Amino acid sequence: MKITFLGTGTSQGIPVIGSKHEVCLSDDSKDKRLRSSIMLQWDDVCYVIDCGPDFRQQILSTGIDRLNGVIFTHYHADHTAGLDDVRPFSQRNGEVQFYCDQAVAENLKERFAYIFATENRYVGAPKVFIHEIINKPFELSGKKVVPIDVLHGNLNIFGYRFDDFAYITDAKSIKDKEIEKLKHLDVLVINALRKEAHPTHFNLEEALNFIEKVKPKKAYLTHISHRLGFHSAVSKQLPEHVFLAYDGLEIAL
Repeated sequence: MKITFLGTGTSQGIPVIGSKHEVCLSDDSKDKRLRSSIMLQWDDVCYVIDCGPDFRQQILSTGIDRLNGVIFTHYHADHTAGLDDVRPFSQRNGEVQFYCDQAVAENLKERFAYIFATENRYVGAPKVFIHEIINKPFELSGKKVVPIDVLHGNLNIFGYRFDDFAYITDAKSIKDKEIEKLKHLDVLVINALRKEAHPTHFNLEEALNFIEKVKPKKAYLTHISHRLGFHSAVSKQLPEHVFLAYDGLEIAL
């Protein structure tokens, strides 16, 4: 399986519009972060987790012309606002499959009503099909996918495990029974927003403590704000098996 980080930034991305913060002004390409999303490829299939407002730009950078589906962690705009940009995939390859919980499905149907309309439907709307998932494993093109129930503040969202790889973003707390699903990982991706505490996201210390508890072979930090610091400086402060992810990073498992 090949994993590509399409975006590793938080809800505003980096640079933040109009910000004069030193990280926002950095010339290092690894300090420039689009909204968080990853692409997973195995055999001849391609899926993404989340499609935020940078989705079109992210996909163009990959050269991918086929998308089997989108798996959603939750309904916040930085993870869903690019939904309409699946349109070229549905026009070329047919219906795009969406995988999400009931709350996300209801939110998408309200915000993107023209896509899901059954009467007088906009002719150019993408063709999609929603598979509502619950906190039980499901199959995706021959792979078992295990949802991980995560609390993003008071909002229940999903992380996901594929084989020995797991992706979690926007976590603030995770119950012990869900942490059990994350044992014996080769790679864990987890959010680390900034160094200061935050009410709905792990900060760096909390992310590192969580990594120590789960004990993956390697861990990558994502959903990063400019307030975490420069990529080069923060990377030097991390344990040897923990890395800052960056846009365009590819890993193979």
